[in-house]
This record gives sequence, structure tokens and C-alpha cells, in this order.
Amino acid sequence: MVCPSGRKHGEIWSGSALVVLGAITVALSPTHWANLVLGLLLAAAGAALVWHGSRLHSPALEFSDGEFRYIRGRYVVRIPFADIGSYYLLTGRNRSLGLCDLTGRPRAFPSTEGRRAARPYLPLTGLAPIGRIEMFMAAAGIPPRDRSITSGSADR
Repeated sequence: MVCPSGRKHGEIWSGSALVVLGAITVALSPTHWANLVLGLLLAAAGAALVWHGSRLHSPALEFSDGEFRYIRGRYVVRIPFADIGSYYLLTGRNRSLGLCDLTGRPRAFPSTEGRRAARPYLPLTGLAPIGRIEMFMAAAGIPPRDRSITSGSADR
């Protein structure tokens, strides 16, 4: 699972199911050593999955005090609104948000994975609805990038 939000929910639910399965295994025959060992192993694996799933961070978009913020765990991007000209969305299995400067060129961001490469977009979750992202950007006052060939203005 690539989407951080989907992966988080998947790990928490599957870990919980393994803990319950381990408890049922022990409850069926608590006197037999094989059931005790299997139940404890299932419960330990389930607890590890729940713990790891609870530590995964989904990205958050915020705006206040004249700046746009993207937060994903310890990775934080802060950009003043004066430096953002428009935005664009990359759809697909992994949705991403790209920001453009005032001249229309995509901004480059450091990789969220700690690699040296820079990317022209910020990764979002696959579960994030496009409409909610567009409503957020409209509330922030950032216009979508015009991808048409014409300038879009009627007075030219």
C-alpha cells in the first residue's frame, strides 16, 4: 500500500485482527503449549502492526498568517503566499500537489524521503478527494494553474 493514510488504516485494522485471533487461539485451548505459543506470536505480531501503523503520518495542509504549510511527520514546508502563483494537482494512484511561483514555473521541494533529489510536487494521500483539495486551495486564495493555450482573459 503506497498511500500513507490507507497504509495506516490497513496496518491498524490488520494488527487488531491479529491480536483478536491470538486471543481466540489461546482461548480455544489454554492448556496446550502450541496454542499458547501461536496465540502469543499472533498477538505480538498484531501489537507490532498496530504500533507501527499508529506512527505513520498522513500529510496535512494548513494556511494562516500569510503562509502555506505542508506537514508530513517531521517534514514541514512553509511558503509565503506572496511566493505562490498557482497550484496544480497530479492525479492517479498517488495524488500530489504542485505549487508554481509567480512566473508559472513549478517550485522544487526537497524529497520527503530524505534523499537528495528534489521534486516539483508534494505527495498527498491516495484517499484525499480532489474536491476537498480544490476547496482548500480556493479558501487559501491560491488559483489553479491555467493549462489552456490561451491566456484566459477576454480583454486581449
